[in-house]
Amino acid sequence: MSLWFPRLSTERVLRLRPQTGPFALTLKESNANRIYCLNAEAEQSGLHRGMPFSDARAFCAGLNSQVVDLAADQRFLLVLRRWATRYCPWVGLEGRDGLTLDITGSAHLFGGEVALIADIQRHLARAGISVAIGVAATRGAAWAVAHYAVNPAPVDDAQAALAPLPVAALRLENKTVVALQRLGLRHIGDLIQAARAPLMRRFGPDLLMRLDQALGTQPEEITPLAEPPHYAVRITLPDPIGLAEDVMAGTARLLDQLCRKLVSNGVGARVLQLTLRRVDREAQQVELRLARALHDPARILPLFERAVQGVDAGFGIDQLRLEASRVEQVVQEQISHVAHSKQDRLDDLITRIGARIGLENIQRFLPADSHIPERSFLIAPAAFSTPDGAWGAPPLSRPLQLFPPEGIAGHQPQPPTRFRWRRMGLTVGRAIGPERIAPEWWLEDENWRSGLRDYWRIETREGRRLWLFYTPQAPAWFVHGEFA
Repeated sequence: MSLWFPRLSTERVLRLRPQTGPFALTLKESNANRIYCLNAEAEQSGLHRGMPFSDARAFCAGLNSQVVDLAADQRFLLVLRRWATRYCPWVGLEGRDGLTLDITGSAHLFGGEVALIADIQRHLARAGISVAIGVAATRGAAWAVAHYAVNPAPVDDAQAALAPLPVAALRLENKTVVALQRLGLRHIGDLIQAARAPLMRRFGPDLLMRLDQALGTQPEEITPLAEPPHYAVRITLPDPIGLAEDVMAGTARLLDQLCRKLVSNGVGARVLQLTLRRVDREAQQVELRLARALHDPARILPLFERAVQGVDAGFGIDQLRLEASRVEQVVQEQISHVAHSKQDRLDDLITRIGARIGLENIQRFLPADSHIPERSFLIAPAAFSTPDGAWGAPPLSRPLQLFPPEGIAGHQPQPPTRFRWRRMGLTVGRAIGPERIAPEWWLEDENWRSGLRDYWRIETREGRRLWLFYTPQAPAWFVHGEFA
């Protein structure tokens, strides 16, 4: 069975944000926006797939459109694939907008092929999804019937059903289809009757392979997608427990099983959920968010201790369930035991503190490639970033403390000899500069709209070492930082 969803992309979007009138999704190909998918109203207006978007707007002035999200379409198709496993266990993907099912031995469970088709159509119509269904003895014939047959009913004789269909129904490349049409071979029946040797010499083995797959003389298997691994384990206790030590012992057993599965798949847990079911059927949940992806039970277990101490066991706990709700790939690397232990201790410390104040609130500074003083660093959560050793020495010295520019009196290009700053009268003893810094024109920054800045290092007789700058476009002086 072949399921083709001709309006998969547009119907996914319209399910989330319903609207009336012509609607289309666009995709940029070869430096031009083209129609990728459209709804029925847009087709009735004369639009079609592959049409340049500028021409489509000329034909249909009221066309609503947006850019297609191929990743979201793929996720939606995977949801449909999972739903289709209710009809048979062998379900595979067919391009970007189709599914293929091996219903051998399962159609009779739904009352036959006709009843199975009706049940699929009824469920998809209720969900607002258009579908064309083809059923045949081979995968290629089912695909051809779903895409090109006028009346896609179950097919027993593949050759008779395929003969009137165009050669494009064999899933051939466009250039091959055009070349066959120029030779007068417009239908699959023409290919069946044609001599095979000339076709082989001119078009290669792919054409005859597709023909044989559709007719069933060459097998074409369906490869179902493997179900994603489920990282969850549980243990049911014969007698209820209530002590924190007993809960930690049970958690240790679960961690050993879970971590073996994580290691075998090369991943580590970032978020762990421990569910403790009490005898009164109430459940207590403990969530552990890790600063790094881990699959070492010896490191993870102590991190549960504080949260387990606060669990209300009630009349006892009779079941423990541990699930890794978020996992990440763990890169295997060769490191020394000294460096590894230091990094492990830091990650565990971040995890412990993050359990109290939140991992997002523990931040670190990272270098940024910018000569603008305020943009020379980034602030990122420590749990979701790695320390960067690329902090290089600046070409010129920078102040230890930066603050928003504070204006002082002065309009000449040379630093003032005396000025007042923060209610202090200061006298310039030494001035080093200027260092000109230009704004980054590709970034919008309100603080740099005044243009160029000429920075000076000022050493005052009162002991203050300040960083001043002068703005030539709008003459003025500002204090921007202070050296240690």
